[in-house]
Amino acid sequence: MEFSVDGLPAGLAVAARTGLISGSLKDPGTHVVTLRAKNVLGVHEKKFRIVVGEKISLTPALGWNSWNVWGPKVTADKVLQSAKAMVASGLINHGWSYINIDDAWQGKRGGEFQGIQGNENFPDMKGLCDAIHAMGLKVGIYSTPWTTSYATFIGSTSENPEGTWSAPTIERRGKLNRKILPWHVGRYSFVKNDAQQWAEWGIDYLKYDWSPNELSETVEMEKALRESGRDIILSLSNNMPYDNIPDISKVANSWRTTGDIRDTWVSLSRIGFSQDKWAPYGGPGHWNDPDMLVVGRVGWGDPRPNKLTPDEQYLHMTLWSLLASPLLIGCDMERLDEFTLNLLTNDEVLAVNQDPLGKQAVSISAEGTIRIYHRPLEDGSRAVGLFNLGEQDSTVTVRWTSHNVWGPMLVRDLWRQKDLGRFDEEFKATIPRHGAEFIRVWPTKTK
Repeated sequence: MEFSVDGLPAGLAVAARTGLISGSLKDPGTHVVTLRAKNVLGVHEKKFRIVVGEKISLTPALGWNSWNVWGPKVTADKVLQSAKAMVASGLINHGWSYINIDDAWQGKRGGEFQGIQGNENFPDMKGLCDAIHAMGLKVGIYSTPWTTSYATFIGSTSENPEGTWSAPTIERRGKLNRKILPWHVGRYSFVKNDAQQWAEWGIDYLKYDWSPNELSETVEMEKALRESGRDIILSLSNNMPYDNIPDISKVANSWRTTGDIRDTWVSLSRIGFSQDKWAPYGGPGHWNDPDMLVVGRVGWGDPRPNKLTPDEQYLHMTLWSLLASPLLIGCDMERLDEFTLNLLTNDEVLAVNQDPLGKQAVSISAEGTIRIYHRPLEDGSRAVGLFNLGEQDSTVTVRWTSHNVWGPMLVRDLWRQKDLGRFDEEFKATIPRHGAEFIRVWPTKTK
């Protein structure tokens, strides 16, 4: 395979063998280029838009996160092998880019910046980042403004000016771990130190985790990341207070709208179908995040088969794509089965998630156990999800005229990648229990 780019602005270069574009641009602006790939079977080209400016994360992040599969048992080798699997499986060719290390990598403070260093399971963070970048992928890290993370590792604040830390004492009461002191913002901040350390390693994404998410801690970290000299996505977790989102949405690149998801129908449906109120705050650079994907083998430290049915996993991917959510795979990357790969490599489904307009879908119909979601797309088409939350198969109907501006539509089935034809007044489909149909529609006069 050989790659080239027409119209690439000065300051950027493309590697003909890999297709990787590298370099930097100093002046703000938009550059429309043509990507080309060719081999002995032919040539293909595609328009691509490069945007230079203050805003990053113009589309939702696509990648992998360690927590839902490895939990606190994550190691540098597991992260590296996951990155290799991202490439070997071909997921990298469908836009999946981030390899994110969640909680449990943290050791003691030290180094040039007195930042958090990797623990015994992460002895060479810079080397790990370099190896992942060399594959054409990006790297994410985890931290908290508390003195201690949820998994009881060091955070970005401290109770002493040296930033020293020891594992907190936890008092167990019943089935819950109740805190004595550790989960709080300390008197001394090392936020700038950590941001400088991450920039030096080459980190591209930060999951910043505490509750409740507050504006002051968000602004402090956002400023530190900007001043680090590197573009680093700021993703907040978890369970954003709704009253805080008008201000925080202007600062963070994404934020968790919920608690933690699990691979059960109750968890998936409760989270997925409660996102409408957040829609006004999502868009390019700032995304609502209903939590990671629970497809494939998960287990939070002990990987096991997924508890969701195949239809529930199709519904999961359909709804999260419509919601313009960051898509972070949470499964065992070295044991990707054919079904999971099919879910994650459908370019027409991913194109809805990555649509540059960045408009989140909302429900336009809720009758009994039936839900219909609608999302406008940049080219004037619309993505529509038909969902059956019931326990029996059901026929679901979308009537164009009941939605004001709709008229006769050309319909394409996105999961099957098949044109279904013209539908003058309505479209209907029989959908299995806990299943979905995902279509893209165009007014007949524009296609």
